[in-house]
Amino acid sequence: MELAVIFSRALVGLEAPLVRVEVHLANGLPAFHIVGMPETSVRESRERVRAALLNSHFEFPDRRITVSLAPADLPKGGGRFDLPIALGILAASGQLPQPALQAHEFLGELALDGGLRSVPGVLSAAREARSSSRALVVPADCAERAAHQPGSTVLGAPDLLSLCAHLNGRQALAPAVATAPDEGSRYPDLADISGQSLARRALEITAAGGHNLLLTGPPGTGKTLLASRLPGILPPPGTEEALLGLALQELHPGGQTAASFQRPFRSPHHSCSAVALVGGGNRLQPGEISLAHGGVLFLDELPEFSRHALEMLRQPLESGEITLSRANRKTRYPARFQLVAAMNPCPCGYLGDANRACHCSPEQVQRYRSRLSGPLLDRIDLHTEVPRIPADELLESSTCGEDSATVRGRVCAARERQLARQGCANAELSARQLARRCGLDGPLRRYLAQAADGLQLSPRALHRSLRVARTLADLAGVERVAEEHLAEALAYRGLAPG
Repeated sequence: MELAVIFSRALVGLEAPLVRVEVHLANGLPAFHIVGMPETSVRESRERVRAALLNSHFEFPDRRITVSLAPADLPKGGGRFDLPIALGILAASGQLPQPALQAHEFLGELALDGGLRSVPGVLSAAREARSSSRALVVPADCAERAAHQPGSTVLGAPDLLSLCAHLNGRQALAPAVATAPDEGSRYPDLADISGQSLARRALEITAAGGHNLLLTGPPGTGKTLLASRLPGILPPPGTEEALLGLALQELHPGGQTAASFQRPFRSPHHSCSAVALVGGGNRLQPGEISLAHGGVLFLDELPEFSRHALEMLRQPLESGEITLSRANRKTRYPARFQLVAAMNPCPCGYLGDANRACHCSPEQVQRYRSRLSGPLLDRIDLHTEVPRIPADELLESSTCGEDSATVRGRVCAARERQLARQGCANAELSARQLARRCGLDGPLRRYLAQAADGLQLSPRALHRSLRVARTLADLAGVERVAEEHLAEALAYRGLAPG
């Protein structure tokens, strides 16, 4: 038969739409054409496929070869179609039986010697192949990662010859099996930090309710150390959340290649561009906010970031996702992250320090703080000072606080109360849900209104403070929000810079 159809998958954001690789052999002068909106990397597959077939001791047809990647209006990129194109040529030329091909979907880049190299997006492809009741065949290097998709059948092939032996029924490939995630904690421990009881308390509240946190203090007081300990006290991710994080990591150039079920911790340098932070580019790649989905995005030296880049965080902080739009397509990525930011109180860093004098003028301090807009600061629930610790206290080993495991136990208990009550973390409560779950009586409402007027809180900041108070009540194990919870939540707002 001179026509063969092979099933494969493209990659558009987190989606893996079906692609029919149709290969036709016709009489005429030898030629090799690929149609269907292929990018340059796909057109180059002609030479990789030719060399791989010949080096694997197959016959390359000396005929006119036409490869159609359907649907034609879907952009195709990368080397993921090398394998289905090669199999289509073998099937169309009678070197491979076609019936065995219809129960599989194929992805893989071919090396010139016939070996298979890993490609991105195998988790998304495994999910879609499972829905189509077909087995997914991928390079052996990424088979274990794809096998983490529940209910999917994944076969890993090291090279073209081994795969053809499987399809011919001579030597079957064993289905890939995902290894169990490592249950041991590999996060930095909170016990490494001496003192800073106020900042540690804020960190625990941040973890318990899924809030955002701003740490302000002189250089070297432990702001970065505190932020790096937050993933270790967060509840462990669920299976779906972890798989989504792995799928996002796959899409990013230089992303991880091994399965990891840890909470992500992303810490981009302040020189990063807006596209690197929120995503975009020619291929609409996910940015740092999406790679931090389900985990922590840490922005050190917050005022040093580009004002344009920081302002682009405002919408994802509210919605938990970002939509990247271009003239020809639109892609949506999840971005439900916890923002932890750190900054100095002034350009020299020592404003308010008891031991070192600040040399900044009021105009310099105001200019430095004005790099952060009010709407952005409004979206950060807790503003906490991280003061300098006296040397004798720092050198005293007994000043170390609780370890991460102890704090994580309280955080998980508080988060379980939230999930049982409303099905989400407190930071994700809508205004209507918040009014129903807090249930303030008359005196508490008047107290909150007076405090909010005194602090000049916006409606958004008021609601965020109320969510923090709800988290404080959950940490205390009580059902109703009390005045002490409101007072502590508003105290974190009173520390806001500016």
